[in-house]
Amino acid sequence: MNRIKQTFTALQANHKKALIPFITAGDPDPELTVELMHCLVDAGSDIIELGVPFSDPMADGPTIQRSSERALKHHVTLNNVLDMVTQFRRKNEHTPVVLMGYANPVEAMGHAVFAEKARKASVDGVLTVDYPPEECEQWVDCLEQQGVDAIFLLSPTTKPERIKQVAKLAKGYIYYVSLKGVTGASHLDLHDVKSMLGKLRQSIFIPIGVGFGIRDEVTARAVAELADAVVIGSRIIEEIENSSRDEILNKVKLLVRSMRQAIDEKLITT
Repeated sequence: MNRIKQTFTALQANHKKALIPFITAGDPDPELTVELMHCLVDAGSDIIELGVPFSDPMADGPTIQRSSERALKHHVTLNNVLDMVTQFRRKNEHTPVVLMGYANPVEAMGHAVFAEKARKASVDGVLTVDYPPEECEQWVDCLEQQGVDAIFLLSPTTKPERIKQVAKLAKGYIYYVSLKGVTGASHLDLHDVKSMLGKLRQSIFIPIGVGFGIRDEVTARAVAELADAVVIGSRIIEEIENSSRDEILNKVKLLVRSMRQAIDEKLITT
């Protein structure tokens, strides 16, 4: 059983939901990334999504785009990101790490080479935003041979045929994008999320995490009532962006800890 499955199994046994924060590797600079990863764990995170900087992050809103730009100014590459995971593993062998990014850096490295390097770095999952499930069975097989989970996005506009295709391929968990548009958007409609998750669970039998539009504790707690995991990205990146370098670790820890506490609280309904 890999780390992702172990994590969800343990959480479910304790009637808890996963907190999955996202940060971009190399933002605000490469020296701080591993410290930030440990900070996220200390604050109560269960899985870390680590963004691979890319020059054209088409699914990301302005906040995460800026984080990629800051990382790229430091010339952070996919190899650098893998090295960061290796460094993280020197102190933490149990928290799953999922790389999230785009196809170009993987294509440049080559599927087989990347998958082997990911395994050696102890990466647990990979979410490649622009690999269509209809065309990536070989990619999924390549990851699976190295014990790395292929994680997929689904959205409110995903067609039923694609949902079935993803259900066949996906490992670890599904990342459900709760809004149309890009990361950092708002106006989350929880009734729509609840309805869509009900439909997805007719075909999908692994955990489902919900992200996009989760910007405060109230929304995080409400989403935790519906999903298996709560994914928070842009809000954390904003905290990094708006803090001095000396304040970043403390500010991020306080934010993530507040989200953890909110998720663990039972939502009061009337």
